[in-house]
Amino acid sequence: MRERRPGVVPHAVGAAAAALAGYRVFVRPRLLTWGATDDEAARRFPGDELIPAAGSSSTMATTLPAPPEEVWPWLVQMGCNRAGWYSWNRLDNGGRPSADRIVPKWQQLEVGQRLDSVPSGRSWFTVALLVPGRTLVLRAQLELPSGRPFEARSGAPPRAFVDSLWGFHLAPVPGGHTRLVVRSRSRSRPRPLTRPLDLLFGEPAHLIMQTRQFRTLRARVGAPQGTEPPP
Repeated sequence: MRERRPGVVPHAVGAAAAALAGYRVFVRPRLLTWGATDDEAARRFPGDELIPAAGSSSTMATTLPAPPEEVWPWLVQMGCNRAGWYSWNRLDNGGRPSADRIVPKWQQLEVGQRLDSVPSGRSWFTVALLVPGRTLVLRAQLELPSGRPFEARSGAPPRAFVDSLWGFHLAPVPGGHTRLVVRSRSRSRPRPLTRPLDLLFGEPAHLIMQTRQFRTLRARVGAPQGTEPPP
């Protein structure tokens, strides 16, 4: 039987603890505020009040090469079984390409409307707040571990759940461009289980998906505008 060398385990534990501390102090804050200014990260945005005691929050931002009135139609038509989410289609749209043009039939949106978050339509985002040309806030309330949607307004939430917001906030900037700030907030329980999942999976996955969406939107709004003819 191989003899364990003294001090190997404590050294490994210490190294892991140091790496975790470094991640939380130096890396994680940059992940949660990718592209955002200090002012944007600290600012309150419409919809934040819907989850006042968020256990997790991030603010990411980018500048798009078009004015808000040209960016807004791309956001309005988001959703599975609609224009997609402009991110990694294999991960969030069943492998279907996101729309590369404005589609008139998907331009109607109202508070309370459901946008499928998966191609099967078994879970969805609900439009929680809508200010045309300025603000779109989507909300997802899911029971764990089933992933079934629930409505907290109809009673107490389940014993295990995640309640999250995904907010898109537009502002004009000089040069005919748009500053797009995306604020995410969530609360969940039981925290001893959901907190590690947030740190190890949820937050990095959101960064990967959100930065891809930014990149796709920049390409879409910067290209010559194509509009699908109405039926």
